[in-house]
Amino acid sequence: MPPLPNSDAPQPIRDVLDSIETQFQLTDERLRDITAHFVKMYQVGLQHGHEPMAMIPTFVTGVPDGTETGTFMAVDLGGTNFRVCEVQLEGNHKFSLKQKKFKVTDELKTGPAVDLFDYMAKCVGDFMKELGNPPAHECLHLGMTFSFPVEQTALGAGRLLTWTKGFSATGAIGNDVVQLLQDSLDKAEVQCKCVALVNDTVGTLLTRGYLTGGCFLGAIFGTGTNGAYVEDMSAVTKLKKIDPSIKNATKMIINTEWGAFDNARHVLPLTRWDNALDRISINPRYQAFEKLISGMYLGEIARNVLIYLIDLPPIPGSNPPRYYLFNGHSTKKFNVQYGFDTELLSRIKSDPSPAAVRGLFVEELGYVPYQVSDLDAQIVAWVCDLVATRSAALSACAVAATLIQCKYVQLGGEPGEREIDSSLELGVDGSLVEFYPGFEDTMRKSLRVIVGERAEKLLNVGMAKDGSGVGGNLYFDCFDWSY
Repeated sequence: MPPLPNSDAPQPIRDVLDSIETQFQLTDERLRDITAHFVKMYQVGLQHGHEPMAMIPTFVTGVPDGTETGTFMAVDLGGTNFRVCEVQLEGNHKFSLKQKKFKVTDELKTGPAVDLFDYMAKCVGDFMKELGNPPAHECLHLGMTFSFPVEQTALGAGRLLTWTKGFSATGAIGNDVVQLLQDSLDKAEVQCKCVALVNDTVGTLLTRGYLTGGCFLGAIFGTGTNGAYVEDMSAVTKLKKIDPSIKNATKMIINTEWGAFDNARHVLPLTRWDNALDRISINPRYQAFEKLISGMYLGEIARNVLIYLIDLPPIPGSNPPRYYLFNGHSTKKFNVQYGFDTELLSRIKSDPSPAAVRGLFVEELGYVPYQVSDLDAQIVAWVCDLVATRSAALSACAVAATLIQCKYVQLGGEPGEREIDSSLELGVDGSLVEFYPGFEDTMRKSLRVIVGERAEKLLNVGMAKDGSGVGGNLYFDCFDWSY
């Protein structure tokens, strides 16, 4: 945990901050308990359908090695933007990418699903026109990265289980998202056939494998969070019917949907501020893990803590009245739900000096300079770091659970059944892991607690940029990579 602000703070303020710190603190024992429950939920999800940790079979039975070649189209829906890409795999672990981003408005996120998919089809058509439309007789194959929980039934088919990340478009849940897109493409007369469906974490894993020659886990730590890893087919006991094309495969990539870990709230360290966020979210009591660690929510958690400090009554006996933060003042901007973006946490971590924090609150949130004392600025930086530190530590639980499930190591650090003869590649993507200062270092610190120093040192964490685009195209050759 980050150190408390300076010791010159009055004792009542220090007492309140101590209380907040206790609620966010993760002891070594707590980290191991969370990880143990994580592994248990992995195994439950592999054995049974319709579990919160869905453990979705992807029907991808291998990882690329960097020799693949070809030119493909891909689309990616997963957050505030919709991407359309043309990817050229050049072999020798290299690729080139042409892409265009299109904004997804709140109206599209929450309106009828047909409007959302029609918009996506229009974006694909516009991008293809810019590239130069293919000959009339040619229909391009398209891979779709769809970063939401989907029950995948084949390489190019999957039923949406639920929306996350602020989406709630009506008429999509329970339907095949590939068919929804294809219907819109056909209606718009766009010459594309959607033939592959990929989750962004699977794309991250495949892309890191293409870049390095192998990868055991792909993880997203950004607006949302999720992981996909390589599992033994024998462990996926809920998969009763095996496609003949993969009947001889020994491995399959599993999309964990770990954002829904511990929706039942058995082990996660939920605070009053987490509960406040959850109650007024679009999906209360769902995506419990994601709401503690992903970029969509960290700023709001920090804002909830800071508003709590602002709203506390004055320190008893103080005259004139002394408040705990900002002299009891808030602003119109700061009062707005999600008005404190996680990107601001990164800026504060980069420069936590009182002058910088004061300047940020004045420029971005409408405060007047005299309302933000040096102590106020220190408290803000401390709260932001507290929230982000917990996020990175909990992220380590997910990574550690995967290492344990894959039998590379045991809880506590003893060697697992599967010998590690070289470094293990962990492909990552997302704004938190890429831009939040020290995120990986904090995650590694917790990994050492959970699985020991040896396993942590053998883990090579590398960005898999454009994984959702490149990985969507690597799906086309997936049946050629079987282990």
